Amino acid sequence: MCGIIGIVSGEPVADRLVDGLRRLEYRGYDSAGIATIHNGVMDRRRAPGKLANLARELVLDPLPGSIGIAHTRWATHGAPTRDNAHPHATENVCLVHNGIIENFKALRAEVLAAGRTLSSDTDTEVVAHLLELALAGGATPDAAVAATLKRLHGAFSFAILFRNHPGVIYGARRGSPLVVGRGDGEMFLGSDALGLAPFTNRIAYLEEGDWVRLTTDSVAMFDANDLPVQRAFITSSASAAVIEKGNHRHYMEKEIHEQPIVVAQTLGAYLDPLAETVALPGLPFDLANVKRVQIVACGTALLAGHVASYWLEQLARVPVSIENASEYRYRDPVYEDGGLCLFISQSGETADTLAALRHALAGGQMVAAVVNVATSTMARETQLLLPTHAGPEVGVASTKAFTCQLAVLAAFAIALAKAKGRVDAAEEARLVHLLTEVPAAMNNALKCEDAIAALAPTLAKARDIL
Repeated sequence: MCGIIGIVSGEPVADRLVDGLRRLEYRGYDSAGIATIHNGVMDRRRAPGKLANLARELVLDPLPGSIGIAHTRWATHGAPTRDNAHPHATENVCLVHNGIIENFKALRAEVLAAGRTLSSDTDTEVVAHLLELALAGGATPDAAVAATLKRLHGAFSFAILFRNHPGVIYGARRGSPLVVGRGDGEMFLGSDALGLAPFTNRIAYLEEGDWVRLTTDSVAMFDANDLPVQRAFITSSASAAVIEKGNHRHYMEKEIHEQPIVVAQTLGAYLDPLAETVALPGLPFDLANVKRVQIVACGTALLAGHVASYWLEQLARVPVSIENASEYRYRDPVYEDGGLCLFISQSGETADTLAALRHALAGGQMVAAVVNVATSTMARETQLLLPTHAGPEVGVASTKAFTCQLAVLAAFAIALAKAKGRVDAAEEARLVHLLTEVPAAMNNALKCEDAIAALAPTLAKARDIL
């Protein structure tokens, strides 16, 4: 999961932005960057790889300024390079972004037709240019933000700077969490309370569709219809912030509502929405040589495997068997040339699944693993690692980890079908396009659920009256 930090203050912010990003390293990332405004100059520092690389950049070339935004990115569009790292900027706009813009191809074509030049492969940069075009048309920053948000489809959150308004940060969220923090003579934005913990424990959670304008001493919040709203500030526990419930009643509800953004980020690691193709991480073997697939897992991960078996057989026309990891090695499975064993585990440490993986490796099978923890034992020992990006899951009943596993398995099924010559470029493009629409569809479903839940007390009263 990508991370966002924003600070508007009367003091230099660069060092604190980096400190905030360090609190978000648990999310996983492939690049990092910050941007500030100082004396009318909007400037950035970006670096691929670990946050330490960005810190070294700042030692060599410091960034002054009392307002800034920062980001850790997990690639959703484009390779993990400096050009693709956030923040993205135009002459007058700079922004960072979590999530995925579903309709960015059409918006990108519009931006290019307007004569703008793009320097990255990301959907994020397209949004910066849309804001720039709105400013050029005479819009205020408020109007530019409101109008641009209405044009975007998908699940996302933003932190935005405008060069000619050096005392203001804008934030927005749709299907991706964003938190506002209140300090003494300064304000903050963050992906979650943990990133803001070093600075303040007074936080407010933006609700679906909200956007916000922050100065050092004011907070103006607006709903999806651009009407002023108030969101309550609460006291956050810094030590537990990584697993706080936020404005949800319990962890499971929180994790249900995180699904659009984590599924978007997971799909972003496997799909190229511009080319409408699937791009798996470096393959240690040729998928065209796969003759059969054994899916091995336990519990909820095993259920994900059952779903994936339909996709693999229907798309790739490869026979699939589903194996319970706790029984797998004891029944002495038969291994054949061209066999691929696909292991699924949220933690990557499930004992039975790990033992089965080692059994398959010893049997000379091609081995792939779908896991949520990229540093886990299974992730280290597998031949092909297919990571999910669900983040920590506290709820006992798996929600976001399960749907992220399905996202990875759907992309893998398309890749296998393409390698086996079972789908052509047109069909691959159609399937990829459908997958890119999933996060927005999930978000719409959750909004319907929330609306029904809000009506429940009224319906209960009506029932009692009747």
